[in-house]
Amino acid sequence: MNATNGANASGTNATNITDPEAVLERIRFTDAGLVPAIIQQWDTREVLMMGWMDAEAFRRTMSEGRVTFWSRSRKEYWRKGDTSGHVQYVKGVALDCDGDTLLVTVDQIGAACHTGTRTCFDADVLEPALGASPEIEAADL
Repeated sequence: MNATNGANASGTNATNITDPEAVLERIRFTDAGLVPAIIQQWDTREVLMMGWMDAEAFRRTMSEGRVTFWSRSRKEYWRKGDTSGHVQYVKGVALDCDGDTLLVTVDQIGAACHTGTRTCFDADVLEPALGASPEIEAADL
């Protein structure tokens, strides 16, 4: 396994793993063999979309520099931008602490959503009840 320990680029003490096969051992795929991949613009941190990856889509994403997904409806691999020109260039990939979700940071060229909008999360503005953080006294810091 290719890995380095110590502080990584994000300043955490996570292990940097360069071997996709080592990461695949940690990914907790669904019973259908899929893992959700949240796609985020690398510089603005805007959440663009969510897609599904299986092990092969993950391998392709890690090795090709472009995001590959598994289409549940078409039962085939698809690479964002191959038909639309709205390409996602990989800037980073992270596995969450439970091993069941990927965060892929990208440089998005054009729209990320199949509807032609920048993000899949701009159709409706939901208005939940807002929580408030407890006030912290300066002396408690």
